[in-house]
Amino acid sequence: QVYLRESGGGSAQSGRPWRLSCAASGYTYSSYCMGWFRQAPGKGREGVAAIDSDSSTSYTDSVKGRFTISQDNAKNTLYLQMNSLKPEDTAIYYCAAVLGANPIQVVKSEGYGMDYWGKGTLVTISS
Repeated sequence: QVYLRESGGGSAQSGRPWRLSCAASGYTYSSYCMGWFRQAPGKGREGVAAIDSDSSTSYTDSVKGRFTISQDNAKNTLYLQMNSLKPEDTAIYYCAAVLGANPIQVVKSEGYGMDYWGKGTLVTISS
């Protein structure tokens, strides 16, 4: 059974660093492209960052230079290091996995076509 579980959500003040994790099991993690998505209150889902098995990455413009996606294949765990957080980063953050796509495609996809999803974790940033 496939299992993706995000952790690390919470509340923080703007400017503080924060890290999210996503533990995966039930599939061949290293074969999939992994992505982080988010959905802010009243807005649609947005691709944030993605990473493939070769550690190639892609980011949406609004987080470039602030967020870093990484993974530990030995632990089947995906990370999102978020720095210089802004109130507009407030959202539910989801991790997802897809076979056969590259990170650029995953970020642009807004999540459509992803094979597996976690349930999300809420990050709230106050000014």
